[in-house]
Amino acid sequence: MSNRAVLEVIALDAEDAVAAQTGGADRLELITDIAADGLTPSRETFGRIRAAVDIPLRVMLRLADGFSCGSPEDVDKLVQSAAELRAEGAEEFVLGFLDEKGNPDLVTVERLLVEISGCAWTFHRAIDRATDRDALRKQLADVPGLDTYLTAGSPSGVDEGMPTLLAELALAGEPGYEAHILVGGGLRLDHVPVLLAAGIDGFHIGGAARPGGWEGAVSPSAVREWREVLDA
Repeated sequence: MSNRAVLEVIALDAEDAVAAQTGGADRLELITDIAADGLTPSRETFGRIRAAVDIPLRVMLRLADGFSCGSPEDVDKLVQSAAELRAEGAEEFVLGFLDEKGNPDLVTVERLLVEISGCAWTFHRAIDRATDRDALRKQLADVPGLDTYLTAGSPSGVDEGMPTLLAELALAGEPGYEAHILVGGGLRLDHVPVLLAAGIDGFHIGGAARPGGWEGAVSPSAVREWREVLDA
């Protein structure tokens, strides 16, 4: 395996997935309902995408907009979705929940981990809304399977979050900072040289892969442009 930067692209369906892989994506994040910032896709959608491409797929576990897990019934539904996706062959996931005080919701995370035991997973941008990022990372440091944080460094995006991203990268390997940093959220091509030079090697794009906006499909050429900048 080369040490090239990882490019993860959001896919809503099999057409997106094929286009992203054609353009050079290393991995896909599978979601539905972009208006709610990405919710859990159906088991059937996962199956169609899995049949269409052969790169790794990370599946979102999230049933409503925001970073709360919702009611106990909502958590039960999410646990059921995780079980169904595992049965369909999903092996990697994306999740992350905060409680009303902005701390990690460890109870919900641990319930989901029962269903996805042995799977690698990303803690998504809920970290950017946490009351204390460092405390969150340390609370999750020993949670099985967590190998990536998807983060912009700030709720408002990479422009404001850049200093935080670089500071956290400098702590790599410390307790709570072992997981890979995957930068996403207001990420633009002009951010990439600074991030690469600092040693960041994970990039996540959604709208940037869709020149026609979210109503349009993923463009292989748009993904290829990112691939070429990352590999330059």
